[in-house]
Amino acid sequence: MGGSCTQTRPADRRQVLFLFLLPLFYPALCQQIRYSIPEELAKGSVVGNLARDLGLSVLDVSARKLRVSAEKPLFNVDAESGDLLVKDRIDREEICKERRCELQLEAVVENPLNIFHIIVVVEDINDHAPQFDKKKIHLDIFESVSAGARISLHPATDPDINMNSVKDYQINPNPYFSLMVRVNSDGGRYPELSLEKPLDREEQRSHSLILTAWDGGDPPRSATAQIEISVKDTNDNPPVFSQDEYRLSVSENLPPGSSVLLVTATDQDEGANAEINYYFRSTAQSTRHKFSLDEKTGMIKNNQSLDFEDIERYTMEVEAKDGGGLSSQCKVIIDILDENDNIPEIIVTSLSDQILEGSLPGMVVALFKTRDRDSGGNGEVTCHVGRDVPFKISSSSNNYYKLVTDGDLDREQTPEYNVTITATDRGKPPLSSSTTITLHITDINDNAPVFHQASYIVHVGENNPPGAPIAQVSASDPDLGPNGHVSYSIVASDLQPRALSSYVSVNPQSGVVFAQRAFDHEQLRAFELTLQARDHGSPALSANVSLRVLVGDRNDNAPRVLYPALGPDGSALFDTVPRAAQPGYLVTKVVAVDADSGHNAWLSYHVLQASEPGLFSVGLRTGEVRTARVLGDRDAARQRLLVAVRDGGQPPLSATATLLLIFADSLQEALPDLSDRPAPPDPQAELQFYLVVALALISVLFLLAVILAVALHLRLSSSPAAWGCFKPDLCVKSGPVVPRNYSEGTLPYSYNLCVAHTGKTEFNFLRCSEPLHPTQDIVCGDSPGALIPLHSGNDLATHPETLTPQAPPNTDWRFSQAQRPGTSGSQNGDETGTWPNNQFDTEMLQAMILASASEAADGSSTLGGGAGTMGLSARYGPQFTLQHVPDYRQNVYIPGSNATLTNAAGKRDGKAPAGGNGNKKKSGKKEKK
Repeated sequence: MGGSCTQTRPADRRQVLFLFLLPLFYPALCQQIRYSIPEELAKGSVVGNLARDLGLSVLDVSARKLRVSAEKPLFNVDAESGDLLVKDRIDREEICKERRCELQLEAVVENPLNIFHIIVVVEDINDHAPQFDKKKIHLDIFESVSAGARISLHPATDPDINMNSVKDYQINPNPYFSLMVRVNSDGGRYPELSLEKPLDREEQRSHSLILTAWDGGDPPRSATAQIEISVKDTNDNPPVFSQDEYRLSVSENLPPGSSVLLVTATDQDEGANAEINYYFRSTAQSTRHKFSLDEKTGMIKNNQSLDFEDIERYTMEVEAKDGGGLSSQCKVIIDILDENDNIPEIIVTSLSDQILEGSLPGMVVALFKTRDRDSGGNGEVTCHVGRDVPFKISSSSNNYYKLVTDGDLDREQTPEYNVTITATDRGKPPLSSSTTITLHITDINDNAPVFHQASYIVHVGENNPPGAPIAQVSASDPDLGPNGHVSYSIVASDLQPRALSSYVSVNPQSGVVFAQRAFDHEQLRAFELTLQARDHGSPALSANVSLRVLVGDRNDNAPRVLYPALGPDGSALFDTVPRAAQPGYLVTKVVAVDADSGHNAWLSYHVLQASEPGLFSVGLRTGEVRTARVLGDRDAARQRLLVAVRDGGQPPLSATATLLLIFADSLQEALPDLSDRPAPPDPQAELQFYLVVALALISVLFLLAVILAVALHLRLSSSPAAWGCFKPDLCVKSGPVVPRNYSEGTLPYSYNLCVAHTGKTEFNFLRCSEPLHPTQDIVCGDSPGALIPLHSGNDLATHPETLTPQAPPNTDWRFSQAQRPGTSGSQNGDETGTWPNNQFDTEMLQAMILASASEAADGSSTLGGGAGTMGLSARYGPQFTLQHVPDYRQNVYIPGSNATLTNAAGKRDGKAPAGGNGNKKKSGKKEKK
C-alpha cells in the first residue's frame, strides 16, 4: 500500500525494491499520486504518507494547511504525521458498481497556494457471495432431444469483479446431464446443461439437479440453486432470432415508457411448440430496473429516465423460448447519447475573504474548480467575472481557476466586493451557473488625519477665567479602528517651551484648547500654536494646523502720570511762571500713558481742583497747562493745580497729578515762597469740617433763616452770582474743594466756599459755577467779589477772580507734518481729537511727543526747564533728560492735532521769557493730607 504512478503487482525482488524507491523519485516521475487500497478498509486506516509523497515536512503539514477535497469526504489528512487516512466506509460496489474504481482527490496546500491530483484505486475484496435469481429452476425437456443438446441455465450474479466474481459452476453427478460453462467475449460465464444420453419420459418423467456457483475469492464463496427437469413430448426446433446481436443508440432525454427496441424470433414448429415467449437472461439487476421486456411481443421499453452521466451503455441478453421448451438467445446493446442537460458546477476549494487594501495586482484570493457531467463540447466550461470589479480569473489546469486581484483596492471607497463568478458550457444551447463570493477589504493606515479648516484664528479677551475653553480644532480620518482614532497635541508655538504649558493645553480626545491662565493683553497680545492630529495606526500618520490666539484688550489699567513726577519723599515738584505771562502762555504739560490699547488708552485731561479758578486751563487731549489770564495783583504767587487724567474705557479709570506753580521772574524770587510757609491743610478734610459746621449752623440759626434769606436776597440783587458770610469766624482757611469724580470725567456741581485771608476782615464771595461737562476743560476766571484761596507755602492769598471761557490754545505750538500721529507722519489729523487710524500710528505717538519736547528744548525751552528736560533739571540736575523717561510707545495714545511744536524762542508767548523761567524747586515742606 503506498503511492504509485501505475498499478503494479509484486513479481520479483526488483519490483519490490522499485516499489520502495518509487515514492522518493515520485515528483520527477509523474504528475499524479496513486494509491491502491482494498475496499471496506477500517476508518482511520493509513492510505499513505501524503506529506512525504508531496515533498513536505511534518511541520509544513499544519503550516501550509495540507488538506484533501473530493466529491465525497471519504479521506482526510492527519495534521501531525501527514498521513492520508480513511474517513468513511468505502464500498466499491456502491461507489463504482461494476467498473474499475478510481477515486479522484485534490490535495491543497497554501503559502503558496498549490494543488496536487491524487488517484486512489479501490481494490475489490471478496465480500459478496454469488446469487441466483431463482432458488428453483424449472426446465421442460422433450424426450426427443438428442444427446449432446445444451440447455442454457440462468447464471449466478456476483457484484464483486475480477477474481472475486463467479468463476465456476458445478452440478451433482447425474447419468443424463453434465454441466458445461460457456465463456462469452466479455468474460462472462454462463452454465449450460449438456444432455449425455436421450431421455425416456416413460422411464423417468423428471430429474432433480443441484447447481452450485463458485467465485474466485480466497476463500471462495458459493451459491446453489435446485434444477427441476420435466421430460416433455418432442419439440425438435428451437426459436431463432432475426439478429444474434442488436445495437442501437438512444438519447438520454428519452421519456420513460418509450419503445426502445423490438426483438423477434421464429420457430418452425407448430402449435404450442411454436409459441415463443421472450425473457431477459443474464442481465444485471440495474438494467432490468431501467428496461422492461414484453414476453409476448418482444418489445423493450425504458421504465425510468436515462442518464448518460450515470451509465453510458446498457447490455442485456434476451431469450426466446417456444412451447416445447427450446430456446435461443440474442444480445442487445443500447448506447446512451449525451445531451446538454447538466449545468456547470462551481466548487470553491479555497477562499481568502479578508484582503488587505493596497494589495498588489495578481494576488490569489480564491481557488475554485468547475465540473460539468456532460461530455464533449457539452462539458467544456469557460468562466468569467462581472465587470467593474478589480478581480480577474486566471485558468489553471484540469478545470481549476484562480481568482486574483486586477486593480487597486481602497477600503475607504469600497469596503467589500460581491464577486459573481459565472461558468458557461459550450453546449447548444449553452447552460451556465453562477456563484457569488463576498470579499471584505481590511483597513490599513493609508489616510492621514485632515483638519476641517486650513488654519484657526480665535479672539480671547484678557483676564479670561483660567481653565475655560477658548477654541476647538477638529480633524477626521476615514480609516477604521485605531487607524482612524485621532488624538490632538501641541507640537510647536511662538511661546517659550517652558511657558507653553502654563498658557494653554489641548484635550487629546476632543481637540478642545483650554486656557491655563488669565491672559494679559499688555504682556501678550497674540501667540500662535501648531497643533497636531495623529492617528493610532502603525506607522502613525499626522497632520498639523496653526491656531492663532488674539488677546483682546480690556480697560484694566489706569492712566499713569509720567510728568510731573513726585520726588523720592512723595512731595510734588514745582514750576515757575513769569509774572508777565500772557494768556495762553504754556506753563507745563501733563504727560500720562495708559498700558491699555485702543479707546481704553485714549486719555483726556481735566482740572479737578485749582487754588485760583480761571487762572489756568488744561488741554482736553494734550494735557498742556496754559495761563488763562494775566496774573493779578491780588493773585497769590503760589498756585496749586490738581489735574485728573481719564481714559476712554467703560467704565473709565483715572489718575491725578498735582502741579505747584510759582509766579516769579527768577529762582531767588521764588525761594521765599518755598521756605517759611506752613503746608496748606487738606482741602478734603476742611470741606468735611465745613459741612459739619454748616449743618450745625443751619440747626442753631434756623430762627435767623428768614433774616439771612432777606439779607441774602438783597445781596444777590446787587451781585446775583455771589453770596456772603456774616461773621469772619465762620469762615475757614481752605483751598477750593471739588467733589469726587462720580461719573465719566464730569463735575456735577461745585461748592461755593467762604474763605478769608488771615490778615483781612473783609468779605468776598465766590460765584457758583455751572455744572461741568465731561468734555469741557475746567477754567478758572475772574469774578468780582469772588475769593479763591491759593496754597503757596504757609499763607493763603485771596484774589477775586471771574470764571471765563477757556482761551483758545496758542497757535504757535504745532506739530510738524512729520510729527503728526502715523507710521510716517503722513496721517492727516484734526483738532477734534481724531483717533489714530491704525496700530502703528498709536504706537508712534509717544515717540512723537518726546521728539516734539526735544525740539522745544533746543535753544530756550518754553516748558520752563533746561534744554530737553521738561523742567526736571531743577530737581535732578541737567544730566536728567527725556532719555530717562520709560518708553511707552506701545501704550501712549493721544489724539492727533494740527498743532505744530516749534523750537523758536519766544514764539509761543510772543516775547522772550523772563529769567529764571522753568526752574523747579521742591516745596519746603510736604503738604499735609
